[in-house]
Amino acid sequence: MAFYASVSFGKDSLAMLLLLLEKKMPLDGVQYYHVIQSFRPGEVTPELALEIAREFAEKHLLGFETVISVHVDKEHIHAHLIFNSVNADTGRKYHSNAQTYYKQLRAASDRLCREHGLSVIIEGDSSKAVSYIEWLRQSKGQPTFRSMLEADLRTAIEDANDLGHFFMLMEHMGWEISHGNRLGFRLRGQDRFMVPGRKNPLFTEDGILAAIQGNLSAIETGRRPPSSYRAPYRPYKKHPKYTGFLALYVHYLYVLGKIEKRQYPPRMTPQLRKEVIRFERCREQFAFLRENNISTQEDMTAFQAQTEDTLTGLMKQRTILNVRKKKRRALYDALADEEALAEAKRLYDEGLSGMEAEAARYAEASALLDGCGRRGIFVSSPCPRSSTRSFPSWRRSRKSCSPPSMTRTRRGSSST
Repeated sequence: MAFYASVSFGKDSLAMLLLLLEKKMPLDGVQYYHVIQSFRPGEVTPELALEIAREFAEKHLLGFETVISVHVDKEHIHAHLIFNSVNADTGRKYHSNAQTYYKQLRAASDRLCREHGLSVIIEGDSSKAVSYIEWLRQSKGQPTFRSMLEADLRTAIEDANDLGHFFMLMEHMGWEISHGNRLGFRLRGQDRFMVPGRKNPLFTEDGILAAIQGNLSAIETGRRPPSSYRAPYRPYKKHPKYTGFLALYVHYLYVLGKIEKRQYPPRMTPQLRKEVIRFERCREQFAFLRENNISTQEDMTAFQAQTEDTLTGLMKQRTILNVRKKKRRALYDALADEEALAEAKRLYDEGLSGMEAEAARYAEASALLDGCGRRGIFVSSPCPRSSTRSFPSWRRSRKSCSPPSMTRTRRGSSST
């Protein structure tokens, strides 16, 4: 029998140890089994944990090649035992089930821990055990099928007069009942029956009968009313509109003063509407004063003067821009025509008829732009029909434009 043991600080070392069994593991089915022995924090040392794991493998995994790795990366020291699913001596596979776990592996591990003076987990009451999903829903405060069943069982026991009446009440609540050795209940649509009597003897048939008889004795002695009133469930329905004779009857009741007109919230009067508008205006003014840090009359006067100066400067700038735009209107139109009629000019050059007018407009716009020196006119003072506006795109066949810091050039000549 082969053992490979080590003491490590993480899961990477465990993965490395698994490579030792790579060649000897079967190619189909379960290749290996993984067992973890965990110890209470502070009870064992890594060496003792390794010794217990080795004894466990020698006595109870005889013939199975095993890798043992002790980890100390958590608060509690724990040992990993990974053993080959095929016995090296007999060639038979290991079969794992609940019986082999509880009666062989777990029992042997607990016995070794007791021999070394270590603590073991004491099994609790199985009747109080719940599934993980049920525990998770209970921890979140969500209802479960079992909790709903127990609540309905208690309600039916309180209201029932005998066992047959109890079964009838449970069926009216939507539960399907299985009558056998144990009472089973399930909602319509569920696959399996739930047997609440396994955990609480009150919900067995004898317990339910005893509880109902106890209620009857309490009723006979007057300590409990025969039945507790519960308002029946009524789904919400919109009130129907009165028509015909019933509508006439209700109308006469209103005329005679037997019923009153339905009261609605009072409508807003014109005076109240004016006050609300005034309040909103005051609120906006207060927010304006707070944002601009205006607290005195002098602050308001200074803010007003500064705003007027800014407005005057913006108006002057707008006037200058409007004058420039008016002087260069013809150039703007020429730029737009050249951009829009470029495709028409190309078709005209290819011999397509019907494009004479568009080609003529394109030629006029191009001649005007060439006469003003293209984009150089946007840099400094141009000809009377030029513009200061810049356009980002030009045809590549045209002459490239000069940057603002350079002198402009005209076709056929240069000037400064």
